[in-house]
Amino acid sequence: MAGGYEAARANEETIILEETKVGAFQIKVRCGCATFLVDEPFGVGGLASGPNPYDLLSAAIGACSLMAMRLFVTQNKWPIEKIRLRITHHRNGSLAQDIFIKEIQLVGPLDEIQRQKIAAVSDHCPVQTTISRGSEVRTVLLSNELLMDTATTWCEHMRDLQEAVQQMQHLTTS
Repeated sequence: MAGGYEAARANEETIILEETKVGAFQIKVRCGCATFLVDEPFGVGGLASGPNPYDLLSAAIGACSLMAMRLFVTQNKWPIEKIRLRITHHRNGSLAQDIFIKEIQLVGPLDEIQRQKIAAVSDHCPVQTTISRGSEVRTVLLSNELLMDTATTWCEHMRDLQEAVQQMQHLTTS
């Protein structure tokens, strides 16, 4: 089964995470050509050297939404100067459903119909769709074998983003 699992992973995007041994929670993340730190705030034992995992989840929703809106606006040649978002994450305990509030600021001479279409596009970004439909996480425990040290990015997000915006283009022009 390991061979089939390895073959299935060959075309997938992969990130590598490892402890830095600096502080209790600091983690180095490598994805494609980027490297950054993930950590917890000072008040809970971290060094505040990077975003925490929920910050990354909020950032993924926000970044994907903003990219989708920018792609849509550019394709339509609409007059927009700037797009800003604020994502707020909330949950009432570990068993409660997570709530993400996405606030969008669109700066530029847009009419209300354009503004509503842009906001609708943001709700169809691939990351938000992934979170909304749910995902499966599979755990594989390795036995003293070396973890493959390759972090790969195949631009699947951009492919999915273009597909989502293209679908929204068809819906908004119909």
